[in-house]
Amino acid sequence: MEVPQDIAFEIFSWLPAKSICKFTSTCTSIYNFSKETFFKTKQARNLLGADDSCFFIQPDQVSQRYEKRVELLSLPMEQPSSGVPYDALTFLSNSASVLASSNGLLLCHTIDSIELFICNPITKSCLFIPTPESLQKSRNFCSINLMLDCSHGSADDYYVFLLETTLDWWPTCYTCNVYHGKEGVWKTMEHNFYTGERAMEFDMPVFHRGALHFISDSTPYIVKSSSFYKPYIMSYNLENGNSEMLKLPKEAIKDCHDCNMGIFNWGKVSSSNQSICLVKLKKFAFTVWCLRDYKSGTWQKVLKKRVKALGLKEKYPHVTGFMVMNGHLLVFATEENVYSCDLGDEKCMMVEEVGQHNCGLHPRFIPYSGTLRSCGTNANSRALRSCGTNARDMHC
Repeated sequence: MEVPQDIAFEIFSWLPAKSICKFTSTCTSIYNFSKETFFKTKQARNLLGADDSCFFIQPDQVSQRYEKRVELLSLPMEQPSSGVPYDALTFLSNSASVLASSNGLLLCHTIDSIELFICNPITKSCLFIPTPESLQKSRNFCSINLMLDCSHGSADDYYVFLLETTLDWWPTCYTCNVYHGKEGVWKTMEHNFYTGERAMEFDMPVFHRGALHFISDSTPYIVKSSSFYKPYIMSYNLENGNSEMLKLPKEAIKDCHDCNMGIFNWGKVSSSNQSICLVKLKKFAFTVWCLRDYKSGTWQKVLKKRVKALGLKEKYPHVTGFMVMNGHLLVFATEENVYSCDLGDEKCMMVEEVGQHNCGLHPRFIPYSGTLRSCGTNANSRALRSCGTNARDMHC
């Protein structure tokens, strides 16, 4: 029985990009759909609340200048193929650092020249965006505090956030610059982001309740008499520009100067109970809390478990990095391997091996889900191809 075109259009618009790409070679209708702007926009919108199926892993910003490498790993329950063409991944690995991901788009910068671009690795399209003069001059790879958000505004728009320190010697106050994809211009928010006396961990932002949230570092360089002695979370409201401190649970900040901590989204995107989770790694043990009440700052411990108790095959596992994906999945790396475990089922919580990596002792994770979303009206279609290691080749 032949399915009407409008019904087929609706059904296939709910499929992930890798499935659509497979069908295009065998089904004329799907091939035609995949070329239509309206279909691409609808498919990207339908997948806004879907789980990420894979993630990029790469060395830290400084190391990547010398160890050019970007790897893409799929979660155990997903198919081995991510849908990203091999030549697109090769290009990224040779020429770019992935800074952020949202609804199928990647925000990247060229490794050698710090030029910013938005790309869709599935469609191999790319769009360079204006690089603020301050980034071009600084050449400081550690100060590239950029975020990407495709979840607000219209389905064919996106926002890039850049936080820049306003002081020469200590980062306690930042200007927030916002790039609007549709307008193609940077705009500066009226109010600055005040972070207190501690430096923020900008590589793990959390978008929640209309605000950007960052956890501070925990290095013991603040005097005990200061209200900023213990680590904390600072939020920046994207509507009114207010900066507010959110305290961490007492147990988390106890003996916290010799540990690693990070914050991530907790719960499904579509859930009204979506919140923030805090992960602490200390003495080879993970402890996780979720924020139960935002206004009162009430936290609830979700679990505490030693790394060895998760069932790793490694005899002496040393965790080098971690994140929480899809609001419930803890993903972490040892020196050679990457694992995942479901935080939603503590009784049966055991790890699954995701794969191996070669990204050093300080890997960075960027969750990813493929869509057909457009990079913009002036994007260079099929630009991410094997044409050398110079990112400017994408204009050829």
